[in-house]
Amino acid sequence: MNKHVDPADLSVDHTPLYTPRQPVYPQSVSGLFRNIKWALMGFCLAVYYVLPFVRWDRGPNAPSQAVLVDFPSRRFYFFFIELWPQEVYYFTGLLIIAAMTLFLMNAVGGRIWCGYLCPQTVWTDLFYAVERFIEGDRRDRMKKADGKLTARRIGEVVAKHSVWLFIAWWTGGAWVLYFADAPTLVKQLATGQAPAVAYISIAVLTFTTYTLAGHMREQVCVYMCPWPRIQAALTDEWALNVTYRYDRGEPRSSIKKADELRAQGLAAGDCIDCRQCVAVCPTGIDIRDGAQLGCIMCGLCIDACDTVMKKVDRPTGLIAYDTDVNIARRAEGQAPIYRIVRPRTLIYAGIIVVVGVVMLYTLLTRSLLDISVRHDRNPLFVTLSDGSIRNAHTVHLLNKRHDISTVMLDVEGLPEAEVRVVGLDASIPGKTLIPIGPDQGREVRVLVTTPPTLQVDRSTQLTFRATDTATGETAVATDHFIAR
Repeated sequence: MNKHVDPADLSVDHTPLYTPRQPVYPQSVSGLFRNIKWALMGFCLAVYYVLPFVRWDRGPNAPSQAVLVDFPSRRFYFFFIELWPQEVYYFTGLLIIAAMTLFLMNAVGGRIWCGYLCPQTVWTDLFYAVERFIEGDRRDRMKKADGKLTARRIGEVVAKHSVWLFIAWWTGGAWVLYFADAPTLVKQLATGQAPAVAYISIAVLTFTTYTLAGHMREQVCVYMCPWPRIQAALTDEWALNVTYRYDRGEPRSSIKKADELRAQGLAAGDCIDCRQCVAVCPTGIDIRDGAQLGCIMCGLCIDACDTVMKKVDRPTGLIAYDTDVNIARRAEGQAPIYRIVRPRTLIYAGIIVVVGVVMLYTLLTRSLLDISVRHDRNPLFVTLSDGSIRNAHTVHLLNKRHDISTVMLDVEGLPEAEVRVVGLDASIPGKTLIPIGPDQGREVRVLVTTPPTLQVDRSTQLTFRATDTATGETAVATDHFIAR
């Protein structure tokens, strides 16, 4: 007989899958890493907001905006660089360099990208600065959050969210300026004459910036961003991470208690359990609990701890960029060692250099004239009444210059064949001159005909050579002459 088991006797794990968000009120802090964050935030925001208005003279028939994604013309301009859709491999190279740079940063200093350069971090920092300016520091904001809703409090909330919305709106507005001439688009936006897609894009980016930087904040880093999970798989024991040096900080105690323990010859750590490292953390974690998913390696806890250590007349560096290897070495009485240069970092740096050099070489040596050839498929060839054989090819010529180019087209491979470009007459015996507009392409139909007396193979390779008569630059494409 089966024994009845009361469900109440079973031990059930009621741990929730998701912990409700606890509001984080980071306290202001000053110090080296905070100053670095201020400087990088100012630089990144200045570049983002100002760059669309920077001018770059490319001559006539070309836009004068330094950085522009020109969808109608299918061009990407970056100062002196101009990329066409056919040159998508440059973007592939940039993605490889970006990925390797991120891996290299992780191998050297953990999530320093997250702590200093990530857009989520930069804009959240800006929103926090606005919040502190209007509502006060950590204690004031916590008190007001739990306090009564007075007229002054309502005014502060309205002011804060108004500034947040303005920043978010200008963030979205700056983004669309990268896709059209910035001064012109600003005027159109102000007068209601801009394309509908511009207003929609600004609205979407305003909403996302306001929501992510103003409300979700650290939740983006902890729950939405995949990089913390990827970073955990890429890091090693030599990467410098923000670390609580427990070998020095433990056991924790108050200043008075620590002095008493030391007077008795007992162990006492330097950590006085002031929790300032927790108070300044933008994600609300306790760095003393070890490596955590929420730590973005911003170093603000280092500044906070160093400030406290100076006040209590103890050495700074209780929290610092360090490795677990060094903590173990110090515990054994050995000197710390650092290995920034190691196989991992060399491989990442090597890939960056190789891809960068290849991209630079191809960029400096690339042709501003391009040609492609497509053979007619139906029929592959035509036998004329006199026994001659004719093939038809569609030749696409691309002029990447901002001036009109005259291209001389030559077909090699069958010296006795007649070459005729439909709609054009040969200006030079055996040659054909084709004018192409600035920054444009032109498609022509080329007929290659062999005389009836010429015996040709079933398939003969043809070389289509385009030569710019002004610069002498050439572009080559191949196809085949089909005889049977």
